[in-house]
Amino acid sequence: MRKPANLIYGVHDVPPLHVAALNGAQHVGLIAINLVYPLLVFRVVDAPVQLVTNLLAIGMLVLGAGTFLQGSRLGPVGSGYMCPATFTATYLGPSLLAAKIGGLPLVFGMTIFAGVLEAALAPLLNRLRSIFPPEISGLVIFMIGLSGGIAGLRSLFGAQAVPVSEVEWSVGAITLVTMAALNVWGKGMARMLCALIGLVTGYLAAAFGGLIDGSKIVAIDAAPWIGLPAFGEVSWSFDGSLAALFAIASIAAAMKAVGTITVCQRMNDADWVRPDMRSITRGVLADGAATVLAGVAGAVGTNTSTPSVGLAAATGVASRKVAFAIGTIFLLLGFFPKLPALLAVMPRPVIVAALLFAVSFIIINGLQVMGSRMLDARRTLVIGLSIIAGVAVEVFPLMAATAPKAMSSLIGSSLVFSALIALTLNLLFRLGVKKTAMLRVDGTQSDPKKIEDFMEAQGALWGARRDVIDRASFNLTQSIETIVDGCEPQGPLEIAATFDEFNLDLRVMYSGPPLELPEKRPSNEEIMASEEGQRRLAGFMLRRYADRVAATHKAGRSTILFHFDH
Repeated sequence: MRKPANLIYGVHDVPPLHVAALNGAQHVGLIAINLVYPLLVFRVVDAPVQLVTNLLAIGMLVLGAGTFLQGSRLGPVGSGYMCPATFTATYLGPSLLAAKIGGLPLVFGMTIFAGVLEAALAPLLNRLRSIFPPEISGLVIFMIGLSGGIAGLRSLFGAQAVPVSEVEWSVGAITLVTMAALNVWGKGMARMLCALIGLVTGYLAAAFGGLIDGSKIVAIDAAPWIGLPAFGEVSWSFDGSLAALFAIASIAAAMKAVGTITVCQRMNDADWVRPDMRSITRGVLADGAATVLAGVAGAVGTNTSTPSVGLAAATGVASRKVAFAIGTIFLLLGFFPKLPALLAVMPRPVIVAALLFAVSFIIINGLQVMGSRMLDARRTLVIGLSIIAGVAVEVFPLMAATAPKAMSSLIGSSLVFSALIALTLNLLFRLGVKKTAMLRVDGTQSDPKKIEDFMEAQGALWGARRDVIDRASFNLTQSIETIVDGCEPQGPLEIAATFDEFNLDLRVMYSGPPLELPEKRPSNEEIMASEEGQRRLAGFMLRRYADRVAATHKAGRSTILFHFDH
């Protein structure tokens, strides 16, 4: 990998200890926002404060272990990227329903089921690339950012929210402006720690404005400094009626992990062109294992932290050493209850400002991943209708209550609903798509416009990468021109274009002598001496444009294969 210019520390770089520790602290502060998800689940069952405190401490240990697992490469597990674990909204809807039906034992049991399913799905991802194409991964990333931003804003402006005071407006603005200003104009440590500095500034502004009241200070003071979480209070159960709902959430979590790790790859490699499925498979397996661990220990489902990856892109610090710092801090938080208590009282304007800062980068990354593929009418409808479906759930939260009973649980989450719509439409619209397309061109003159239109239309239909189609189109145009001028084909030329998620093959077939494709460039003297030297130069260049070439001649019929890796 070639490190991009905007990265200060890439995945394999080793930043100074203080840089890793301070960056880890700001990531923990950002991830701590998602503590609201287990808190909401625990609140449904009216869990006593002591139990909630204990389960949150256990959750911290789970996040620490999951982050270490993802950042390391232990056998077949772990992507090796700075991609920490977090509690996720993906499992929130299913977990709330499970809590209402069977209490926390059912939540923990179904969480184990979801984690096992995601881990089992991981080795199959390479074979399922056509079902989970990059544009759908980009859609999931986009919806995560959009839904996260809306969720944060709803906590301020929602119908059930306490009206926002002037002080909260000021604190939120100060926090967000500090983060954005340091990120855009800051240098060195100021830019790398822009989120942490913004959080500290927000806390100070909130304390000065009276947003951290006495009861919250008393709660922090009452929490012990050191405490060992109790694991004996956890039990498990299973309900088959919830299996489909948790299965869909598990698939959505796997897709989110695919998208997040894809962003990590893209962020760390200036020459990135396609997802590395080996790293993604290891990462999804680690993500599933972390969710299994969460269910076993007594926590809700976890997933890769897309806001953290967005923060890494913003600060330019993507070293996996930071992931180990994050994991260490979470493990320490699990044994120091006073620190989670401090995070738990983070004022809501500070939470929303930090969330909006991070999701800005998530949304753009999602758009970039979606835009890396050519989109025809089918794929445009897949993406467009799925986004509309997800946004509709966010704008009209009562949709779930008015939907058919079988669908109500699925519509409860914008991420799950939009991912389900995208997967369904993708499978439906794949019907009738031919993997091989044919084109006949005149053997007496080349028609570049006809060839370019053919490749453009097929590339969009297949959802191929723009750069591959552009390179293949240029190669094909040049090869046809060379064959027409130098090989004097008898009759029309036939072009067969074959595509799958890994390869693009172009076969040019005609009656006439084969086109020479030399591996060695002809000398300048040979090129100047005759047209034969010029044709050999053209053949040499055509070989270089493709990833692999082959030429055959049988019974007066020539076939040239140009292969492009996808």
